[in-house]
Amino acid sequence: MTLTPPAELAARLATGLLSFPVTHFDDRLEFDQPRYREHLAWQAGFGVAGLFAAGGTGEGFSLTSTEIDSVVRTAVSEVGDRVPVVAPATGSTAQAVAQAVAAQEAGAAGLLLLPPYLTEATQAGLIAHVTAVCRATDLGIIVYSRANAVLDDVTVAELADRNPNLVGLKDGVGDIERMTRTYAKLGDRLIYIGGLPTAETFALPLLQLGVSTYSSALYNFLPEYALRFFAAVRAQDRAAVYQMLNDFIIPYLDVRDRARGYAVSIVKAGLTAVGRDGGPVRPPLTDLTAADRADLTALVDKVR
Repeated sequence: MTLTPPAELAARLATGLLSFPVTHFDDRLEFDQPRYREHLAWQAGFGVAGLFAAGGTGEGFSLTSTEIDSVVRTAVSEVGDRVPVVAPATGSTAQAVAQAVAAQEAGAAGLLLLPPYLTEATQAGLIAHVTAVCRATDLGIIVYSRANAVLDDVTVAELADRNPNLVGLKDGVGDIERMTRTYAKLGDRLIYIGGLPTAETFALPLLQLGVSTYSSALYNFLPEYALRFFAAVRAQDRAAVYQMLNDFIIPYLDVRDRARGYAVSIVKAGLTAVGRDGGPVRPPLTDLTAADRADLTALVDKVR
């Protein structure tokens, strides 16, 4: 496939809601490519602005590099002609560089650079890490600021100066001062993506900080509902946003917060609740209990 210019990728992603699809596994917890293809085709049919394969909701942290490559290639072949497919890069700098190279070879439209695994780092170290990945590919790159890779405004500005193909910042922290400083310093040089769990909860206030879109896990199983919510946020229709928060999203959060790791498990359970079989999660995550699945299904049925 033809390389998507980084500026073109950024412009496309900024236009609408972003999908972070689950990765389907079979009963042996192996990648279930047919069901994943079916899911992607369904996801691509509602006008979403971008599809991020094997991200956090897609359990990218549980996939090998070979599996990530397979997931990305599957996504590109299934929907890449309709929706920009953004691949992940994670782990050590060497591993993230290798995944970036593989993503470009697979025909991905861009790259989401996740935090390096299980290590602390200085801002200078994070600059070196992100820069190494940016220089390994021609793809447009979005860097995910969260966990052990929280980037301050000075760091983001230096990375943007060094790396023309750095096009976006995904925020998984929700620090108002940090985001204000970053947007004040860089303005529209980057796109800003909300990346907190169940990002709908934070979408309206973060819009005022320049975060114009977000990663929607809900889109996996309630795409039309997720798009209506996104439209209400973009229109700054506070009444509609808070009505939808009270009707579904806050009760959904109450189920999600019953156990660690449910932020992913609940999405697969949501797919099953709408009759699309999300399948199991891989360890160390655990699936919802029968009682929690029943509560979720009752909630979903109210808004379908």
